[in-house]
Amino acid sequence: MISLDRIFPFLTWRSRVNKTTLRDDLIAAFIGAMIVLPQGVAFATLAGMPPQYGLYAAMVPAVIAALWGSSWHLVSGPTNAISLVTFAIVSTLADPGSERYIQFVLTLTFMVGLMQLAMGIARLGTIVNFISHTVIVGFTAGAALLIISSQIKNFFGLDIPRGTSFFHVFEFLFTNLLNLKPWVFAVSMITLVVGLVFKKWIPKIPYMIAAMLVGGLSAWLLNMVYGQDVTGIKTLGALPGALPPISTPQFDLETIRTLLGAAIAVTALALTEAVAIARSIAVKSGQRIDGNQEFVGQGLSNVAGAFFSAYPSSGSFNRSGVNYEAGAKTPLAAVLSVPFLITILFFVAPLAAYLPIASMAAILFLVAWGLFDFHHIHVIWRSSKSESLVLIVTFVACLMIHLEYAILVGVALSMMLFLMRTSQPIVRTLLPQPHDPQRKFAPVEHGQIECPQIKIVRVEGALYFGAVNNVSESLVQFSEQYPQQKILLLMGKSINFVDIAGAEMLVQEAKKRAKEGGKLLFYSLRQGALEMLRKPDYASVIKNELIFQTKHEAVRNAVAACNGSICAKCEVRAFKECAQQPNDALLK
Repeated sequence: MISLDRIFPFLTWRSRVNKTTLRDDLIAAFIGAMIVLPQGVAFATLAGMPPQYGLYAAMVPAVIAALWGSSWHLVSGPTNAISLVTFAIVSTLADPGSERYIQFVLTLTFMVGLMQLAMGIARLGTIVNFISHTVIVGFTAGAALLIISSQIKNFFGLDIPRGTSFFHVFEFLFTNLLNLKPWVFAVSMITLVVGLVFKKWIPKIPYMIAAMLVGGLSAWLLNMVYGQDVTGIKTLGALPGALPPISTPQFDLETIRTLLGAAIAVTALALTEAVAIARSIAVKSGQRIDGNQEFVGQGLSNVAGAFFSAYPSSGSFNRSGVNYEAGAKTPLAAVLSVPFLITILFFVAPLAAYLPIASMAAILFLVAWGLFDFHHIHVIWRSSKSESLVLIVTFVACLMIHLEYAILVGVALSMMLFLMRTSQPIVRTLLPQPHDPQRKFAPVEHGQIECPQIKIVRVEGALYFGAVNNVSESLVQFSEQYPQQKILLLMGKSINFVDIAGAEMLVQEAKKRAKEGGKLLFYSLRQGALEMLRKPDYASVIKNELIFQTKHEAVRNAVAACNGSICAKCEVRAFKECAQQPNDALLK
């Protein structure tokens, strides 16, 4: 029977809501509502939709995703990448902003949501496990720089052409510093400094609210004294003050067929964004993300959004970062941001119109700076060269290619390095420690002499198709170096997995040693490896009498299988079992 928590996941965190968390969530919700005002309008324009649709995408989808998702801080709504991809795809089918265009986009939203929901129900959220912590740290840092670059034109008052790449933005900045608007830059700096001061020295007052109020007041005074034509300080302008109207996607087969490819692309992008952002913030908050539940939340939010005039939405990096930095404690912050947004649009739209865009840019600068995880970057840099490479490649990819592909590059490189590591498991030669009462097996030390007939090895890693060649070559080298060691005792405690290729290799090794008059014995195999080797095709060669669970049984049988004439002349006596019978008995 399915529990209520599975159907209504918000029941799992309702107990965390109290007076303190509610106050923090209300503050974060208000800030989030203010932040989405310019974002929603800008992203809707990018998507080729009327400006109000960007705000609609930040309403119903944000509530549904918060209630049915798993992240405490992820805020869904319009995003830069989704907006651009939507425009690139649907603009080839209809004129941007037209009624037909809007219908296509709404239908796309519904199809994307349906695909996301199906993937969540099918429990395909495990793909989140392939996004490593290092990739998240690199992705977060790269996205933070992209946020900064996207706001440079608003911070300095420069007319940077739309679509300018990351590197060209900074090139444009340095070559046009003399053309910046001084009053715009002054408002930006005032907002930035006030934000930093309140964040560091007056933390009890939310620095974002303080910065926006002081920045807005300074802009209003400058425009009053000098006039907006002189200062060049732009404000948000008039905003629509209405609830999202009910909408209906098109369900005819021709439209669905036309948008199917686009829906698959946007689905992949939206899920990658949402899960990556949720994971990146969870690293800081210490929360565990349920990928399947996040898929369900995103799917339901887009399905519902399609009926409330929303174009495809996903986790917003800017808003989620603001939400976390503002001190949100539960998903209630994302839910409460919607009534705040609606209230602002209904009653405070004229006042919000005076909010300077330069101040919003400064606030986003502060948010972006907070996304750099300098602690983990330092730890990764000191600890692992391969992980440092993943970090750098993911970071650079964010700046050079689309954000949604950058994280895939990081994941692909992580998987490649993982496969390279696991394809070369260490094969150690072991011997009983002479002074240990339990005769514990340990790697052979310099100067120690092995038994002339028995080789004990430990394979440290999975024995799968990628590692078979490396392990096989190691065993061949042992045979060539010590041809008399025909008995191989394989310690399997470190072999956590054996696939068909691994089992086939062990069978061939067993046959080879049996043909040479030796044996392949196993000790302390894990259950998964045992189950594979006990399958009929392999059990006929690797019989039960060759597999032992205790060290004593394994060594005793290995010694018993030795050539007695060689044992009679041996002075090594590497095992205590060798001393339990006289040399003349070994000749029998």
